[in-house]
Amino acid sequence: MSDTPVIEMRNISKSFPGVRALHDVSFSCARGEVHALVGENGAGKSTLIKILSGVYNPDSGTVLIDGKEQHFRHPQESLLAGISVIYQEFSLLPERTVAQNLFLGREPVRGGVIDGRAMEDETRRVLGLFGARHHIEPDTTVADLDVASQQLVEIAKAISLSSKVIVMDEPTAALNESECEVLFSLIDQLRAGGTTIIYITHRMREVTRLANRVTVIKDGEVAARFDHVPDPETIVRTMVGRDIADYYPPPGTPQERGNVVLGVRGGGNAFLRNIDFELRAGEITGFAGLQGAGRSALAMALFGAVPFTSGTVTLDGKGVRFTHPRDAIRAGIGVLPGDRKAEGLLLMQSVRDNGMVTARSFASFLASHRTNAHTDLAGMDKLFDRMEVRAPSYEQEMRVLSGGNQQKAIVARWLALKPKVLIFIEPTRGIDVNAKAGIYHLMRDLARSGAAVMMISSDLPEILGAADRIVVMREGRIAGEFPRGATEADIMLSATGEKHLAGEAA
Repeated sequence: MSDTPVIEMRNISKSFPGVRALHDVSFSCARGEVHALVGENGAGKSTLIKILSGVYNPDSGTVLIDGKEQHFRHPQESLLAGISVIYQEFSLLPERTVAQNLFLGREPVRGGVIDGRAMEDETRRVLGLFGARHHIEPDTTVADLDVASQQLVEIAKAISLSSKVIVMDEPTAALNESECEVLFSLIDQLRAGGTTIIYITHRMREVTRLANRVTVIKDGEVAARFDHVPDPETIVRTMVGRDIADYYPPPGTPQERGNVVLGVRGGGNAFLRNIDFELRAGEITGFAGLQGAGRSALAMALFGAVPFTSGTVTLDGKGVRFTHPRDAIRAGIGVLPGDRKAEGLLLMQSVRDNGMVTARSFASFLASHRTNAHTDLAGMDKLFDRMEVRAPSYEQEMRVLSGGNQQKAIVARWLALKPKVLIFIEPTRGIDVNAKAGIYHLMRDLARSGAAVMMISSDLPEILGAADRIVVMREGRIAGEFPRGATEADIMLSATGEKHLAGEAA
C-alpha cells in the first residue's frame, strides 16, 4: 500500500438548521484496503460520505484524493475522480433495463448510435462476477427484479465504473447468506486488485470478516479508530455503550406460550404449496430460507395481498379467508414490509400522519370492535414516545428520519391497532445495532403481551438470537422446523435441501 492515502478527509465539519451533523472529523483510507465505517443511525456516516461524493459541501475541512485537494461541486466530479457510492437507498431507474442502468450517462456509441450489444455484453460480464448470469439478464426491466437482485445491480454498476474507491452502504441488507458470500469473495478480489472499499454496515460479523481497519462515528465525531479489527463486543460498546450480549432479550418461557392464534393447513397459491404451520400467542416464530424460498409470499398470503387459493386459515380457532389486506387488518393482522420506503411510508408526509394512516382508515371499525386501540393523535404520540422515535417534531416529514426511526414509526402505527398477529419482514434491515436491540426487545414485549409474532429475516444470527422457534422454507414449501438452539448449519442445510439430499444418498 502507498504511504499516501487514496482518500483523506481532514477536520470535516457540517451543520444543518438545528443539527450539527459532523464536527472536526478526520478519516483516511489506504489503497487496496477495506475500511469499515460504523456507527448508529444519525451518527454522521451518511453525511461524511455525501461530502466525499460531492452531494454536500463541508462547512470546514479538506478533502484530498491521492494527496491532492479537491472541491467537488457535483457528484459527477467525484465520480470522475474515481469515487463510486452504492447508497442504501437504490438509485436505479425502475423503467429502464439492467444494462441501461449500468451505463446511464456513459452509453457506448458506435456509428453515431448507442451500441446496445456492447452494453449488454459488458453487463453480462459484470453480472457474471456474482454468479448471477442465469438469474439477471441485461435486458430485464429493473422494476421486474426483486429487492435482492436490484441490490446486486447497484453493486455491479459501481464495479463497472472501475472506480479506485467504492463506498458500500449496507450492501448485504437485501442479500441472503449465499449471495453475501459471493459479494465477500468479490470484495476480496477488488481489494487484491488495489480497489479501496469503504464499507458501512451494522452487522459486526461482516466487519470482522472483511475489514482491515475500523473507524467509529458517534454523535458526529470520531469515537474511535482501530488499525486492526477488534472483537465485535469492543466495537459495539464504542458505538452504543452496551455489550453485544444485550442485543437479544431472554427467550420466551413455556408458561408464556399460549394458544394457537393463527393456523394454516394445506395453504397454497401460485407461489406456495401445501403450507402447514401455526403461530402461537406469546411466541416469536422466525422464518428462514434463501431468496425466493416463499417467505415474503407467505406473508402476503396471510395479509390478503396475494391470497391463498387452496387450504384453510384459522384465526383464534375460527375459519377465515382474507382476499384483501383490509380483511386481514380488520381481523387484527399487521405487516411491517421489507422495503419500508417503497411499501410502508409516505415520505413527504409527517411522522404523525404516517402513524395515523391506518388508524384513520379503520377508525369506525376500531371504535366498535377494539376499544383499546389508539386512534387519536394523543395516543399515537404516546406510542411514538414509547418507541423512542427520534424526530425534532412529529410534524417533521418522514423522509428526514433515519432508517431506524422510520422503522420504529411503522411499528408504532401497527401497535395503535392492538394487533393479534404482527408480521415483521426483515425488521432490522438498514438500522443500527442500538435500534436493532430495541426492535428485538419490542418483539419480545409484544409476544409477552399476548400477540403472535412472525419474523421473516435473511440474517441468520438474528433468527437464531430472537426467535423461539424457526420455520425454514424452500421452493414455496415448509422445509423444516427447529427449536431455539439450532445452529446456522442446521438452518442452511434445510434451506438448501442438502440435508434432504444427503439422507436420500444414505
